[in-house]
Amino acid sequence: MDLFDYMAGEKKEKESPLASRLRPRQLSEVVGQQHILAPDKLLYRAIMADKLGSVIFYGPPGTGKTTLARVIAGTTSSLFMQINATAAGKKDMEEVVQKAKENLGMYGKKTILFIDEIHRFNKSQQDYLLPFVEDGTLTLIGATTENPYFEVNGALLSRSMIFELKPLSAQDIMILLNRAVEDREHGMGSYKAVLTEEACRFLAEVADGDARCALNALELGVLTTARAEDGLIHIDLDVARECIQRRAARYDKNADNHYDTISAFIKSMRGSDPDAAVYYLARMLNSGEDPVFIARRIMICASEDVGNADPQAIQVAVAASLASERVGMPEAQIILSQAAIYVACAPKSNAAVAAINAASELAGNTGSVRIPPYLQDAHYPGAGELGRGQGYEYAHLYRDHYAGQPCLPEDLRDKPESVLYQPSDNGYERNIRAHMSALTGDPRYTEDESLMERDQ
Repeated sequence: MDLFDYMAGEKKEKESPLASRLRPRQLSEVVGQQHILAPDKLLYRAIMADKLGSVIFYGPPGTGKTTLARVIAGTTSSLFMQINATAAGKKDMEEVVQKAKENLGMYGKKTILFIDEIHRFNKSQQDYLLPFVEDGTLTLIGATTENPYFEVNGALLSRSMIFELKPLSAQDIMILLNRAVEDREHGMGSYKAVLTEEACRFLAEVADGDARCALNALELGVLTTARAEDGLIHIDLDVARECIQRRAARYDKNADNHYDTISAFIKSMRGSDPDAAVYYLARMLNSGEDPVFIARRIMICASEDVGNADPQAIQVAVAASLASERVGMPEAQIILSQAAIYVACAPKSNAAVAAINAASELAGNTGSVRIPPYLQDAHYPGAGELGRGQGYEYAHLYRDHYAGQPCLPEDLRDKPESVLYQPSDNGYERNIRAHMSALTGDPRYTEDESLMERDQ
């Protein structure tokens, strides 16, 4: 490096954004992520011992993925190289591999390659790295905001450890903001700014776990706010509100936050929590989720989790699906809200799910068992001569419209595995149990013990 390169580097460091200047240089300066960076955790021990294998850091923006890579760069004795997958091509990777081979062959030193936004590499680019990660030429550190199990090749995943970085807490971000105000070397300390606790908390909460967002807002506030008569720059709540905007929800219809949100929505309806159900519904709609997709999930939940405990639930869900398609947004959100609330508040039963699952297994094992002749089709010439339909007892000719004639194949009758539908004691299924008990005298409709065994 010559004098001009050194001066350029110094200027770039001074003029780079606050979030970049304030990056920790060592592990002790890292804030948050204690679930992977506490002294007793594997990642911490591997970094400190300089024994890090290939890893992928996964998490939302501003949680410290690149920061961790920089810390590793400052602590390792290996050659550290960095590329960004949004701009790098195969030629860049070939140059990295060549340098890594030379470094290993001539000096016996390993090379750590940090690839930011690794999910941007296509399959062939990721495959190119495989043999060099496999033989130890490269130790890979990948950083991605997307779920690596969706976006990174399985072969690379199998050779790497996945560490998920979580959004920073408001308390963690407040620590960083106060550090930025006081740090004279890397932060804004030389500006003599004062950050009120109220403004600090506001920035930390609105940043929604993204430290970079909060630090950028603080820097903007310090650089654009006039000094008061006391010679200080006061960053109060009003200034903070001007310098930061509400963050858009992290939601990609092809990524894991899509699946996480719809999962939370369904589980909230199943868990009889209408507030949570409507909240997740709003998050999806605000992020542009397809109302047809949401309506489909409500219909499934109405049958899977409510079932015959409230047979009206599936009717409400289907009606909501049709109505929301015809009406369209934004009014469709009211219809979907009504349906989601109804399903969430309805009594729950998964007896229909248990019945079809048990029936599928039984049918798979006994699909060739003969159907009773009196249930077979008798509406074709010669059927009677073959005994088809003979002996069938027409239910409507009997008291209570119940003949009591068994309908399961003879080989399956009176077997525990043939007991498929056991209604719960919840909602309308309580009425079903009472009706079937009076009609058939079958003990499964009267004995709570059988229900308890089935539920377990």
